[in-house]
Amino acid sequence: MCTKTIPVLWGCFLLWNFYVSSSQTIYPGIKARITQRALDYIKISAFSFPNTSLSFVPGVGIKALTNHGTANISTDWGFESPLFQDTGGADLFLSGVYFTGIIILTQNDFGHPTLKLQDCYAQLSHAHVSFSGELSVLYNSFAEPMEKPILKNLNEMLCPIIASEVKALNANLSTLEVLTKIDNYTLLDYSLISSPEITENYLDLNLKGVFYPLENLTDPPFSPVPFVLPERSNSMLYIGITEYFFKSASFAHFTAGAFNVTLSTEEISNHFVQNSQGLGNVLSRIAEIYILSQPFMVRIMATEPPMINLQPGNFTLDIPASIMMLTQPKNSTVETIVSMDFVASTSVGLVILGQRLVCSLSLNRFRLALPESNRSNIEVLRFENILSSILHFGILPLANAKLQQGFPLPNPHKISFINSDIEVLEGFLLISTDLKYETSSKQQPSFHGWEGLNLISGQWRGKSAP
Repeated sequence: MCTKTIPVLWGCFLLWNFYVSSSQTIYPGIKARITQRALDYIKISAFSFPNTSLSFVPGVGIKALTNHGTANISTDWGFESPLFQDTGGADLFLSGVYFTGIIILTQNDFGHPTLKLQDCYAQLSHAHVSFSGELSVLYNSFAEPMEKPILKNLNEMLCPIIASEVKALNANLSTLEVLTKIDNYTLLDYSLISSPEITENYLDLNLKGVFYPLENLTDPPFSPVPFVLPERSNSMLYIGITEYFFKSASFAHFTAGAFNVTLSTEEISNHFVQNSQGLGNVLSRIAEIYILSQPFMVRIMATEPPMINLQPGNFTLDIPASIMMLTQPKNSTVETIVSMDFVASTSVGLVILGQRLVCSLSLNRFRLALPESNRSNIEVLRFENILSSILHFGILPLANAKLQQGFPLPNPHKISFINSDIEVLEGFLLISTDLKYETSSKQQPSFHGWEGLNLISGQWRGKSAP
């Protein structure tokens, strides 16, 4: 029975395990929608239950129903006395398994998810006992009289066993890390901010989805706004990631000083040698004359958090910053050659690699913050082109290398994303994906309820069959 019903509970848990913690925000930074297709996949592909169904109960939870199921329990035994000793094994085969119950999904005061079993009913129709060992023929002659009391006792114990497994799951959920360290600057909070919203067709999880500087867990000075996922059901899982998520990432990294970069002459030279061929000899010559002819450093610092904008089919990031060219003659202090403010407008490319959303930046436009009357000056334009090249070939490659680690997506344990697609809509990204359950032939389930199982006068101590 447990072999057939407990994975149903794990199925509910796998759809639920989304890096949780406490929260006070009203609207989510991320919304995850689980559709009926995901429940159907768990039923057929992941666990191969015969005649099993999972369905949403609006406003309540997930209903599980299985019948005509089977289960097998195996155990080893030994007997020793002054006159006689014997060892062997025993198998208990259960058939005609029927189970129905509702898994209620809520959250505790700390934002961790909790599961509760409601309206549990379980019934076994048949039990068959068989022994192995030197005297198995003798033992099996007593097996049939044992089956009826075993069946009776087990039918009384099934729902408590399942409830015990739910309790064990809740104990695991309560120990989950509430925050995820993204890098040396920030933490990401995937808190559940409310109980799930359940309809006949899907289950929505509202996640906080906010970044914090490592040393300061204060919410950013702006709030998420409500958004609605489109009514779709062709994929198993939909994830909406709002501007608030990316704005909080920008603000947290800016606050932590992550957008301050200093490049040496050698680093700049390497980037030009590797990347300037496409610009032609003219730009390379300008770079050599104006930049690489003497030792100096380029320091770029964001003056404000980069600005995020999500519009249909377009994800842009505008970076207001200042650039300083520094030199340090021998036996002297660092001197500033020139300092200017600029705005770099970039486009953001998106791809899902594994379980992470990976972003990359490409430069659209670079403009120095100068009066319009000065922009026609040839020296200003030349200098602007040089700085644009430094940004394009020096700074952005470094930024993209760091961005390759990506943002972890909320995904259940042992579930990977397949057939994924990303759309940029107004105010949020929409990820549509199917799921694949990763199994290991060497890993066997552990069922807390079977340990120490007393079926007849405390003599049977069972374990699930391998």
